[in-house]
Amino acid sequence: MDPRAQDVLLCDLCEADPLQSYCELCHINLCTHCVSKHLSDSSKKHNVVPYYLHRKFSPKHPKCLKHADKDCEIYCDKCGIPVCTTCIASGKHKGHNLSDVLENLSFKKQRLQKDLEELETKICPRYEAMSSDVQTEKAEIETNYGKLTNVADRQGEIWHCEITTIVNKRKSDIEESKNKHLVALEKHADEIAHRMTEIKQVILEMKKILDTNDISLASTYKSRNDEFKKMTPKFKVTLPSLSTPTINTEQLNEMFGSLSPLSDITAKPLLDVPRLTATIDTGNDLLLSIRCLGEEQIWTCGKNKIMKLLNLQGKLLTSIQTESGRRAQNIALTRNGDLLYTDTKSNTVNLVKNKQILTVITLQGWTPLDVCSTSADDLLVTMISGDEKQSKVVRYSGSTETQTIQFDDQGRPLYLSHGIKHISENRNLDVCVADNGGKAVVVVNQSGKLRFRYTGHPSDTKESFRPVGITTDSQSHILTSSWDNNYIHILDQDGRFLRYIQNCNLDHPLRLCLDIRDNLFVAELKTAKVKKIQYLSAQC
Repeated sequence: MDPRAQDVLLCDLCEADPLQSYCELCHINLCTHCVSKHLSDSSKKHNVVPYYLHRKFSPKHPKCLKHADKDCEIYCDKCGIPVCTTCIASGKHKGHNLSDVLENLSFKKQRLQKDLEELETKICPRYEAMSSDVQTEKAEIETNYGKLTNVADRQGEIWHCEITTIVNKRKSDIEESKNKHLVALEKHADEIAHRMTEIKQVILEMKKILDTNDISLASTYKSRNDEFKKMTPKFKVTLPSLSTPTINTEQLNEMFGSLSPLSDITAKPLLDVPRLTATIDTGNDLLLSIRCLGEEQIWTCGKNKIMKLLNLQGKLLTSIQTESGRRAQNIALTRNGDLLYTDTKSNTVNLVKNKQILTVITLQGWTPLDVCSTSADDLLVTMISGDEKQSKVVRYSGSTETQTIQFDDQGRPLYLSHGIKHISENRNLDVCVADNGGKAVVVVNQSGKLRFRYTGHPSDTKESFRPVGITTDSQSHILTSSWDNNYIHILDQDGRFLRYIQNCNLDHPLRLCLDIRDNLFVAELKTAKVKKIQYLSAQC
């Protein structure tokens, strides 16, 4: 072994005590006693580390890429590269912030050390926890879906049992009916047999008289032929029939029960204080309806016949004139982003595609109020009768009417016959209507069965709640605007009040819509401005 390896390394200052530390900026070995003396020199920067750390990595000056015989001892912050003294002398880095390359290395190592600690102690554990949560969720999914399968099996067993009971009852009824028929036929057969016995007896008596010349016997004969000609009424068996109506598969599916829609949307909590993030001046006299096209554009319509597409700075991008020359009652967008509008003059729902207007639905005796496009690309249209005595919601597939929603289970109207009625489909496929005349938000399920009515928060009077706009978000929240108090009510999908959106300088909010990031856009009727509001947290 090299004897020098046994030498004790000494402090560069006192040259007496063994070194314990090293200053990475001054390149000096230090003993424990000399560290404080070295750090007292405030004319220089210092970075004293334990010597074993220094030994782990002894920095080596990099060679200059432009001057191969030079070491880079300086770091140019602006250029982000180490440079040599010749590079500095060339003037190419004049005015740049320069520092010692080892000092820069030390700074970056400190930052790296801080990042490493944060990754190891905070970030990585969070990901590990999330990974653990995912595994737990997967296990719960297996368990819960297994439970759902068992529920379906049990439901099937119940149905099979019920069907078997019904079949056995029908078979019993059939057997009972058969026995009654057989008893009746036996009775009829007995009557015929009795009459036939009588006839045979009469025949024998008649032959006996014919075979004798006994006048007294012949004189007692009385004919019974007329009696026997009156035949016993023929017994005709009419067999019963078993009605077997056609099975309504859709109704059976509904009766069996259905699986709720898949929900994999990341939860976004409501903000404690909603934020007004933008105000857009549409330039209309009155603003009646809006719809978001993506994140940066909105369709608007006012009291004239022009529908305008604007960006969020209020700049006009394009405009469409209604075909009838009358203002659009309301506007909507298809899933492909094409514009829809209702026209009360022509009683039509129209589609604008490539700036061409196509009439999709023409009503007879009814006037369309609002329209929305569903997740299945159907159309839901609210409408009022020509005599203004009825209102309803009709679902269309293309131009074909597929469903009418008008009455509850007791035959009572779901919607009041007058007043505006804005409509939206919720993520759970509920049909939600803001019935202004009825002072309620009316929500029915996909089959048209009433789920609930929301008539305002209990702290409000019913007179103060007159919903005029409605929309639904990715969390299945229902948002509706109240005309009289300038509030936006937020409900959950079951009609429970969650909170208000207020204090956002709203002035007569009319229509509501959402962009793809759940930012709320509120159309103000009188100011003709659109307010953009963030009410959900962006954090998952």
